[in-house]
Order: sequence, then structure tokens, then C-alpha cells
Amino acid sequence: MTTLKKKEDHSLYANAFGFLRRPLDFDPVQSDADLIITGIPFDLATTGRSGARFGPEAIRKASVNLAWEGKRWPWFFNLKDHLSIADCGDLVFECGNAQDMSDALFQHADQLLSAGKRMLTFGGDHFITLPLLRAHAKHHGPLALIHFDAHTDDYDQGGQFDHGTMFYHAQTEGLIDASVSTQIGIRTTYDRKNTLFNVLDANYVNGAPVAEIIGNIREKAGDRRVYLTFDIDCLDPAYAPGTGTPVCGGLTSDRALQLLRGLQGLDIVGMDVVEVAPAYDHADITALAGATIALEMLYLQASQSKDS
Repeated sequence: MTTLKKKEDHSLYANAFGFLRRPLDFDPVQSDADLIITGIPFDLATTGRSGARFGPEAIRKASVNLAWEGKRWPWFFNLKDHLSIADCGDLVFECGNAQDMSDALFQHADQLLSAGKRMLTFGGDHFITLPLLRAHAKHHGPLALIHFDAHTDDYDQGGQFDHGTMFYHAQTEGLIDASVSTQIGIRTTYDRKNTLFNVLDANYVNGAPVAEIIGNIREKAGDRRVYLTFDIDCLDPAYAPGTGTPVCGGLTSDRALQLLRGLQGLDIVGMDVVEVAPAYDHADITALAGATIALEMLYLQASQSKDS
């Protein structure tokens, strides 16, 4: 007679619904988990190629390749020993209604933060960061933003729902303090004379020593509470072709991971990975990059718990 194996003996891909093969928990506010993962299948704010609404699903699927490792290299501890994680699936909102998504995401984040949870969110396009910042600023005050991207996304042109204007609105609403915030990997036009952000463009980030770059970011953020956002197009299209607005000359995945690890010890209160668009991907390399970046973010959170 055939019997089911124990859960821990299942094959890599069997029943892999949540991030890192975690079971889905649709009541995250009542969960015992420290950190809640949420997917936002939304891309109505894109100005380039659409398709990022399928990003959360792609990131979760790619994460099965990372789930088997007890201690993620080069970290020296097991994630689950220091951080309890729940994946609550995808946010539900009225299809085609950007305002409803924005309102629903703010309410979702507000409830989780009120319950003492921390968040890692998967986009979707980068607009989702704005309602997330509204919720996090409500609980933590104006935040230092650490922003990996090819674009500054602080343009004042465009409509209310635009994935290139979030950080303009975030400044005008007082959600972030640009004077202590850093943008990393920028390689498109921006207002060099008037920006308040610490902009580390791709030429600098690709050529400078990693320790110097990390020191620059940390000096700006200081002891402020930090929101960390990673647009996958920060990576060069060779490492992340599956995105809506790819720009050549970006970071390697290795350099991005080294920079993320260098943020250990900062007071990171919220995080997201956005703009994975699997329709333009090849062999899931963009989705895998997104999943790996997300896992590094979880280790950053775990390291805070481990050292506290």
C-alpha cells in the first residue's frame, strides 16, 4: 500500500504554493508569524511593458530553488531559527480599479503593522510602494528610503497612478525624508540640480568598492527607520530581462546581493521587490533573481532579530 511521505520529505516542487514552499495563511493578522509576505498582482500604473501583475506568482515559483538550503550562503544561521514567516497569498482588489487596489493595500498594511507584523511585499509594478509607504509612515513617521532602481521614480509628470511618480508623491506627502534616502543603480535622466536624494548612479555603483558604497548608504540613513524597495530593473537586462522597462548598464546580481548584505544592522521596517514581468523572462532568471533578493531581505530581518 502506498502511503504519503511526511511533509518534510516531499519533493522540491510538490505543493509549493507559498514563498519558500510555505503554506498559505489567509488570516495573517492572527498569525504567530513575525513577518508577512503579500503578493500584489497589479500593473495598471506601468508606462512601459505590462505583465508585472504575474510577478508574485513567478517569484514564489522560483523560490522553490532556494527552499532546500538550511543556511543560506553566505549567512551563518538558519533563517527559520530567528524569523517566523507567513505568506498570506495575494491581495484581493477590484480588477482594473487602481484606486481600490491602493486603498485595499493601505488597509492591509495598516492592519498588519498595527498587529506588530513586518512586511515583505511582491509586486506588481512599482506604484505599490506608495500605499505601502503611507501605511509604514503612519506607524513609524517619515522614513529613510533605500531604493534600488534604474529610474529615480520621483518625476512630477504623470497621473495619480504612475509607477514613475511614487517618490515625488511620497516626498510631498511627508512619507519619506529624501535627505537621508539613497537611490542606487540609477541610469536614466533625473533632475541632478534639484534632487534631495543621495543618488548613486550605475557608473559609480558598478565601479566603486562595495564597502565604499555601503558606507555611503549607511552614513545617509544613520539611525533612521528604513523602507527598502528593490525594482528588479536595477539589475542589468543580462541578469533580469523579465521586466517592463529594462535599461542596459545595470548591476550584476552578485553586486546587488553584496550591497543588500551590507545593510545588516539598519532599522529596516518594510521591504518590497517589484517589476518582475515573467512574460519577458528567459529560463526564469529574473524570477529567480527576485526570489533571491527577497530571501536576502528576509535574512536582513532575521539578523535584526538574532542580534536583538
